[in-house]
Amino acid sequence: MRIAIALFAAPALLAVLSACTGLPDTATPKSQLATTVARSVEQGGKFIALVGPRRQHAEPFLGVAGTNFFALRSMIDTRSGETAHQIFVEDSYFGAERNWETARDGQGQTLRFIAISKNEITCDNGCSYAEEFAAAVPETQLRASPQGLAVNFAAHAGPEKTITVPGDLIANQLAAVADARASLPAASAAPPSPPPATPTR
Repeated sequence: MRIAIALFAAPALLAVLSACTGLPDTATPKSQLATTVARSVEQGGKFIALVGPRRQHAEPFLGVAGTNFFALRSMIDTRSGETAHQIFVEDSYFGAERNWETARDGQGQTLRFIAISKNEITCDNGCSYAEEFAAAVPETQLRASPQGLAVNFAAHAGPEKTITVPGDLIANQLAAVADARASLPAASAAPPSPPPATPTR
């Protein structure tokens, strides 16, 4: 199952995110649980994409690899240093359409929800669906969650699902972001300078 990167960032990052495919097609066996953050360069070097390893939030749907997982993802604009982060979720299920629509952190604060895609798998013997969605997470919140971060997603149809991102995955993601930023030109890694003052007469 090929997964498209969601539009999860500020406007400067949206175009590259819609075309980037940072998640592999096969799941990692439990006996070889991956911890490496995959790094790729997008749009001729304009962006750096960082995709953390998949973790299952439920058993693979009908035993199919690449279903019912979540992952941390980050995108860095190499020109400005601007960075966006998200928790991406793939959810495959039987029954009525869930239509996931909101996200909140462990303290009940609203996070920006991103609906990515919804596909009908089959309705031959009862319907089943696959939805992809995400929550945008500020970097300050990731850094403030060394023990892990819980995000509660709610669907229009009523179901709720809590995704708990372990602290080690957050630490690995932030380390990969720091390494990527260190490779940027100094002007990109530093905060933008304020515009010059307009002379007065």
